[in-house]
Amino acid sequence: MISIDLDSARPISGDEGTQITQIFHPHNTMLGIRYSVVRCTLEPGAKSKQHILKSSEVYYIKRGVGILHVDGEQCRIKENQAVYVPPHSRQFVENIGQESLEFLCIVDPAWKKEDEFMIE
Repeated sequence: MISIDLDSARPISGDEGTQITQIFHPHNTMLGIRYSVVRCTLEPGAKSKQHILKSSEVYYIKRGVGILHVDGEQCRIKENQAVYVPPHSRQFVENIGQESLEFLCIVDPAWKKEDEFMIE
């Protein structure tokens, strides 16, 4: 079993503009999984950069409200909502609320830098 304490984990700045705390990835689970899970935080009024990821993603919104943009479509997102983003989709998220937008991002197969392309 592997346990991660998110209260003591240090976030990093993601290339797409969110603060990211890595939870699980094949390299920290002894290759026991093929997906990755991160916690992302986006401050009020901020938006991530447009990007395309080769992998599929599921966004699970833990806190806040925002708009998820995927291939020209918009979806209002809020706490306790999950959204599937197909692979190769042009996407970005914006925080339209007054508090931090916090969400989990599950990527399958696991996120790799070479699989993400920034548009902006």
